[in-house]
Amino acid sequence: MDPESTLSALRDFSAERLGPELAARFVRLARPGFALTEAEGPGETAGHSRFGGRAMLEPGTPWPTCDGFPLSLIAVLDTDALAPWLGDVLPAGTGLLNFFFLDTESEQHDPVSYDLMYKYGHYEVEVSSVIAARSAHAVETSPPVRSSVFDPVPWAATPGFAFPDTWDPAWNGFDVGPDADDMARAMPGDYVENRLTEWSQRPGALDSEDIAFGWPQFPTGSSPMVPFGKDPTHYHHLLQLSSHDEWAIGGDGGWMHWAIPTDALRTGDFGQAVPTPDIW
Repeated sequence: MDPESTLSALRDFSAERLGPELAARFVRLARPGFALTEAEGPGETAGHSRFGGRAMLEPGTPWPTCDGFPLSLIAVLDTDALAPWLGDVLPAGTGLLNFFFLDTESEQHDPVSYDLMYKYGHYEVEVSSVIAARSAHAVETSPPVRSSVFDPVPWAATPGFAFPDTWDPAWNGFDVGPDADDMARAMPGDYVENRLTEWSQRPGALDSEDIAFGWPQFPTGSSPMVPFGKDPTHYHHLLQLSSHDEWAIGGDGGWMHWAIPTDALRTGDFGQAVPTPDIW
């Protein structure tokens, strides 16, 4: 279905189980997103979207570094291929988003990366970068020496609507209605999900460990993390990435998220994107 029809079906599904008023408040939290899975054939690939491979940059774009040490290309999202579902989430013509991170976990990593990660930590912008490139101008770019290159895994992108994780601050102040008890008011996300029978069957449900846009999910039960003192509700999710064969986050595995201030997203200032890891 197209996004409008899917959202309409989601409203009907929620209203039957929650009642019209609570359903309307709930559906307002829905954000368009994509479940990213390995494409089974070239026809399923969402444009240039993929894990690993080489960066897609405009000629002359500097390769991102941390204290002069090169970051590694982790993933590419082709927003032109995703645009029909995203509406006005992104500025027109955003093109390709290249996600870079300091590689400290793969077999290819350079020992210097450990020192840099110890200096900055997984949550700092210095160890990460998101660079946009116009699709018509972007070319595959060879990485500098000491940067890891992972085998590319093309992605298929299944569109749908995502909701905040149970512990996400987006639920703060959510009105669960006059009949709800104190526990429901303390954990509105849990309350709503428990009342939505067949939760996984809701229209536009996203089921994947790798997610583009939408809302971040934190499987370890931690809360979303953004720069200290910043309001998480003023950020928009870009990418949730699980560990892959060649790359992992945090040694024992986990998930890496990239988020960006909503105002910066509207203007296409991806230099303000921040990494938010969720580590076991």
